[in-house]
Amino acid sequence: MENRSYVTDEPGNANTLPVGGGSAASYHQHNPNQLQKQVEVADSPPVANDGTPLREKWGRNIEFLLSCVALSVGFGNVWRFPYTAYKNGGGAFVIPYLVVLFIIGRPIYYLEMVLGQFSNRGCVKVYDLAPAMRGVGVGQTVAIFTVITYYASVLAVTLRYLVASFSVELPWGKCDPTWDNCVDSSLLRNVMEGNLTQPKTSADLYFRKTVMHAADSLDNGLGYPDWRLALCLIVCWICIVGILIKGIKSSGKVSYFLAIFPYIIITILLVRSLTLEGAWTGIKYFFEPQWDKLLTIEVWYEAVTQCFFSLTICFGGLIVYSSFNDFSNNIYRHALIITSLDTVTSLVAGCVVFGVIGHLAHVTGQPDISKVVQSGPALTFITYPDTIAKFDFLPQFFSMLFFFMLFLLGIGTLIGIVTSVITAIHDQRPDIQRWKIVIGVGLAGFCVGLVYITPGGLLILEVFDYYGATLVTITLAVFELLTFAWIYGVHRVCKDIEFMLGIKTGIFWRVCWGIVTPITVLFILLVSLVQYKPLGVPIGYNALGWCLYAFAVLQLPCWAVYAILQKHGLDWWERCKAVLRPMADWGPEDKQKRSEYGQFIAEYKLQFTHRSESLVEKVRRRLLK
Repeated sequence: MENRSYVTDEPGNANTLPVGGGSAASYHQHNPNQLQKQVEVADSPPVANDGTPLREKWGRNIEFLLSCVALSVGFGNVWRFPYTAYKNGGGAFVIPYLVVLFIIGRPIYYLEMVLGQFSNRGCVKVYDLAPAMRGVGVGQTVAIFTVITYYASVLAVTLRYLVASFSVELPWGKCDPTWDNCVDSSLLRNVMEGNLTQPKTSADLYFRKTVMHAADSLDNGLGYPDWRLALCLIVCWICIVGILIKGIKSSGKVSYFLAIFPYIIITILLVRSLTLEGAWTGIKYFFEPQWDKLLTIEVWYEAVTQCFFSLTICFGGLIVYSSFNDFSNNIYRHALIITSLDTVTSLVAGCVVFGVIGHLAHVTGQPDISKVVQSGPALTFITYPDTIAKFDFLPQFFSMLFFFMLFLLGIGTLIGIVTSVITAIHDQRPDIQRWKIVIGVGLAGFCVGLVYITPGGLLILEVFDYYGATLVTITLAVFELLTFAWIYGVHRVCKDIEFMLGIKTGIFWRVCWGIVTPITVLFILLVSLVQYKPLGVPIGYNALGWCLYAFAVLQLPCWAVYAILQKHGLDWWERCKAVLRPMADWGPEDKQKRSEYGQFIAEYKLQFTHRSESLVEKVRRRLLK
């Protein structure tokens, strides 16, 4: 998971015996220090032919594929996609989502994989291709750490529900005597018609009062964290730290379970969902198109944001995971497989969730399904538990399956995004031992995560998610695409692919990287800024959100100035040009391959050295040649 620096004290082969014969045992008996050095060499990663350490690698290609699946398939597929699709046109939303996936999601996914594998650098060091833009990677690291903190807290709530699922009777199935205007979720008909005050289900009140102790507003502050959720949060971070502390090989082994087992569970839940009364009504409602919404900009904005969070693009995680690949790994095939699988998973999860919602509407006698659909965490922690409590066959078993699936999906995603933060730090400070960085990130994530398990935690989560994750990610995505496609150049990316994989890049990828994807993402960013409305929290929290946004985005100019100041001996104009060109050691990590690559690029540039080109010809060359 990092580019470790290993320096041996003695040259030569670790298996060398003393001249004149003798056994290895007798040699080590008289040379204990040499034995220790040999053990260290044996445990060290391979080195390049110039003696520099190579980056740690995945044990097998399948581990990389499964880790990417675990990274991309997460909470967003289970609760965000179904509700977003329903809210923005049902079946009609699938059309803009697939279009966005085709022209934005898949091109960015493939582009990040290419540059991560080609350079064997993390999400910050990859900007050695244009050092002035290194702030993009730093800003993305800030955004992804923000996501880590609240993602782990939601995972803690999931763990709380998972533990509660093993009770003799589901605790949210019955009302607590202290709750007013409550109706048991275990009752088949829990909507009391004709009542002036709409009652709340026990599943709803259990989540808000027992689990979250949720406050209605932030006017009185955040409050104190719930101690049970704090314990669950500790367990979550212990799991993450335990998996990551030994490196990418250990997390790769865990990926077999984290990526495959959730699909076994979701298959069981899908079968159960489809056999529920009223399920097909809910699924029909999920896919029923509302064509008029296709003409609204909000639908396309939601499609883009869903694509970013579903595939986990422009967060740095994909670049980091790809950087641990072998140089010639066929990532083109992996990119197509993972993006397709992610979309199918979202649709299947939608069928599971809306099948359950259809059943809930059926058993409660609610003809309007929209009345039982809730967004975000409420869909997961209120609607689904409320329905499970009505099951007449093993409700605890299906509750355990659902929350165990969520827990595994959350762990898989967290491992990937935490890895990107750890790698970003270690790439900059390789002198710090990796386990110290892992523990440090874990402690910091736990401390910040306590904020989200306070009574006001759900409201502050909304603030940090919008300002610190969504807005920051879309803003920096524009600069990432500008850097990769125009400062570095589509033509250079395509030549890198040709050198690395021996394949030519088609016109579709070139046009998407250079024109369609950057313009579309820029348009979505401008729309989100123009149509901005403050969140429904006190103004101070909105100001805090903008401060977080500014802190992440302003990394770009700050690091650009720093890069310029580091170029000594040049005038200011030459400095500015120099920091927009790749560094001298840019390219494959192996010195011999890097030398061959330098010659490959030199021969390519020689074709255009003595030609005078107009602006149009230059643009055409950077895109198509």
